[in-house]
Amino acid sequence: MNIGLTGGIATGKSTVSRLLTERGAALVDLDRIAREVVEPGQAPLRQIVQRFGQAVLNEDGTLNRSKLGAIVFSNEAERKALEAITHPAIRASMRDQMEALQRERPDRLVVVDVPLLYESGLQPFFERVMVVYAPRAVQLERLMKRNALSEEEAMQRINAQMDIEEKRRLADIVIDNGSSLEHTVEQVDRFWRDMGLA
Repeated sequence: MNIGLTGGIATGKSTVSRLLTERGAALVDLDRIAREVVEPGQAPLRQIVQRFGQAVLNEDGTLNRSKLGAIVFSNEAERKALEAITHPAIRASMRDQMEALQRERPDRLVVVDVPLLYESGLQPFFERVMVVYAPRAVQLERLMKRNALSEEEAMQRINAQMDIEEKRRLADIVIDNGSSLEHTVEQVDRFWRDMGLA
């Protein structure tokens, strides 16, 4: 069985994915895959440089994420251009990893951490979608603190994603991570039991 795990920026997806893996789930992390496909020597990195220029590279030839982020988070057309370059490679790697894990242990839950699951139309890849939810005000506060962003910069990043209330509405499973860690743990444990995984 597999689930797509998503949420909004700073809602606590990494906390929930950690809780699930501690209970025995296998994890496919799309952020990690997204980093791997833009490493030096990979075709997507060459395409990014062609599209956005040498200025998005560090001196050692690696991608300068903050420079690229400054371009794509303030311009939707540029963000779409970046996604058109990276998404096909990310999806192919995701599928390969999911299939390998399911072949290895068919009884194990495979959790795929996908920050932009709904935005990217990836629902068909998963049996169920779990949304990690936190109210927008909590997202804003956490993101400003975590990334040392101004309120305006943090809101830009939150607004670049589908509204968290809409994701909550679309979800098969909701884990509310807006309050205490203990409350989140209780919900994950309940999900684990309900799936017959305990």
